[in-house]
Amino acid sequence: MRILPKGLLAADEPPPVTVHNAGGSSPFLLIADHAGNLIPRSLRRLGLQPAELEQHIAWDIGIAGLARYLAHELDAVLIRQNYSRLVVDCNRPPGAPTSIPEISELTPIPGNVGLGERDKAIRIREIFMPYHERIEEELKRRRRLDRPAVVIALHSFTPTFKGVARPWHAALLYNRDPRLARRLLALLREEGLTVGDNEPYFVSDATDYTIPVHGERRGLLHALIEIRQDLVASDRNQHGWAIRLARLLPQAHAAIAAS
Repeated sequence: MRILPKGLLAADEPPPVTVHNAGGSSPFLLIADHAGNLIPRSLRRLGLQPAELEQHIAWDIGIAGLARYLAHELDAVLIRQNYSRLVVDCNRPPGAPTSIPEISELTPIPGNVGLGERDKAIRIREIFMPYHERIEEELKRRRRLDRPAVVIALHSFTPTFKGVARPWHAALLYNRDPRLARRLLALLREEGLTVGDNEPYFVSDATDYTIPVHGERRGLLHALIEIRQDLVASDRNQHGWAIRLARLLPQAHAAIAAS
């Protein structure tokens, strides 16, 4: 199944990026790379069934709701992606093998098989670039106004992966600058939670885009937060985690400022 669209998004389809609480006063900038699971109509669901697009392969379950609640609790700007990572993964460098996956976990993605460079470029142009350009605009705006920016990337992970149970309630991921991640990790552990330290994933230039580009290259404080999906599947739990993070993130930030 090969799809060769002239353009990806129709005029009546949602934009690739949504900004919540654009006037937020918090230094924290919340980013949700995998918040949405929309597929452009021109791609005909990538050959997948509707139920498959509700699974983790298509998006980070629970993160859209949690991120909105957290933006409200912190009075923070939230920039979120609306389209599925199966169209193009906005936390992968363009050209990386997982940028437009032909298989995700154990599920083949028929609409991604055999794509030419033109097809890939269209997805990057219409989905990937507008999203990251909007993040860049916000960070440049803060710099012009001499306003602080702390980049927080929000994700969720599955309770099991290929049949193996994952024990962590949450995880903090980082690469070159672990300061904020480790402070927050310690605070979460003090609450009796099992928190992964760069597991089940970790940040690298090869597998990640948002933190290396928008956090590390700019020298900004940052952290990538992962929460297990069964803990944020409900609206109530999303709100609960947002309240917790809204309490602990400023504590972690303040501890670094005081050190």
